[in-house]
Order: sequence, then C-alpha cells, then structure tokens
Amino acid sequence: MSYCLGMRLDAGLVFLSDSRTNAGVDSIATFRKTFLFDGRDDRVMVLLSAGNLAVTQAVISLLTERLNDGEPAKSLYEAANMFDAARVVGATLREVNDQYGPSLAAQGVDFSATFIFGGQIAGTPHRLFHIYAAGNFIEATAETPYFQIGETKYGKPIIERVLRPEMPLLDASICGLISFDSTIRANLSVGPPLDLTICLRDTLKVDMRHVLGPGDAYFERLGRVWGNGLRSLFLSLPHPEWADELDAIALRADREA
Repeated sequence: MSYCLGMRLDAGLVFLSDSRTNAGVDSIATFRKTFLFDGRDDRVMVLLSAGNLAVTQAVISLLTERLNDGEPAKSLYEAANMFDAARVVGATLREVNDQYGPSLAAQGVDFSATFIFGGQIAGTPHRLFHIYAAGNFIEATAETPYFQIGETKYGKPIIERVLRPEMPLLDASICGLISFDSTIRANLSVGPPLDLTICLRDTLKVDMRHVLGPGDAYFERLGRVWGNGLRSLFLSLPHPEWADELDAIALRADREA
C-alpha cells in the first residue's frame, strides 16, 4: 500500500509521498513514488504513483524514454499545456494496461495503478490531476484543491477541515505531514522515507525537495504536538445538556455496586 498527496494552492503545488511497498506483512520494501520531469526550462512536472509496482514502473520508464521523441501525443516535453500532458500520462497507462493487463489478470494479480500529476508549463497556469487506473483523469478545483491516492482514509479528515487554496505553502506542507502522521499511525503499510516536493507558481522548477527519513526529528515532534493538542482540545469540548443526568446515573451505579 502507498499514500500519496498532491495539493494545488494559489501560491503553487505541494506533493507528498511515502516510500513503502508491501506484498504482505513479511514482504516490505522501499521504492520511490515521486518522479520529476523538469529537464526543460519552460516546464516542471511531478508524478506520484500508487498501485501495482510493475505497472507504475513501466509507465514511468516509457514516459522517461519518450521525453525527447518529439511527439506531442507521447512526450511530456512536447505537450502544449498541462491538460495535454495529463493526456500523455493517461495514454501511457492505458498502453501498459493493454500490454500486461491480460496476463496479469490471468494470474489473479491486481494490476491497477493510479497517479497524481501536476506542474506548470510557461504561459499556462499550474494544474493538478488525478489519473485513474483506466487512464482517465479529473482536475483539482478551488472547491477540491487536493488529491489522494493509495491509503487515503486516515489522512483525509485533517485535509478536509484545514486545507484551503489561499493557504501559504508552508502551512499546506504541515497539513500534509500531519495527514501522513495520522496514516502511518493507523496503517503499517505506509511509512517513511517521505518525499516532500514544493513548486512555487511561475518559477517553473522544483523549489524545494526534502526527504524525511525514519526517526526524522521534526516529523516526530510534529506528531507529538498534534496528538497532545488534540487531547487538550478534546478535554475542552462542551458537554451536552444530558451530561448531568449521565453523571447521576453513574453515581447511583457506583453506590449500588
């Protein structure tokens, strides 16, 4: 299982991914899930992957091999805008599925793979896409400025409550890291190292790349502070109107025990 998160803010793009891949509790390995396509000065693109590792690696390999092919339908470096670039990723995924899908399905293997894809091309806005296993995709909006793939449920509540497009990139990054802390605590199949990638709007480059390894001091401190804050907030929550009645019932039960 994996967990990957992409956020589109007014100020730019934030990407986070873990690095754990497992095929059962006794088969856990580390594989990179964040891939950069920034070899040209007029564009920057980031791709996060989740799902069948053989499929995602085949897609990444084909995209990389075709960067300088000069074909807009196959090369991320020839795409006129980010929508066209997302179409290239989707088409490549369908190509891999067509090639390997039947044999994998015959073996009972789940060959589904999904991607988060975002970036910016000169003269066009920064954009973020969720590319599904069939190669189709949707785009992030002001109402839903983020996408998750992989193990999504544990890290979703904090993002839903906190993330807004106007947030500074630093605050969005912290929100994302808390989402990962919640997921890692709940699911052993997600774990460090964590890849954090930040692209400011209009710089057309990766402005920050940071890896948080196992035992990272800041990440562990962030988890402790967040957990302690949640407990303090819980204790300060207002009581319902029937709280006194429940206390009285409990008191009577103690006396009769």
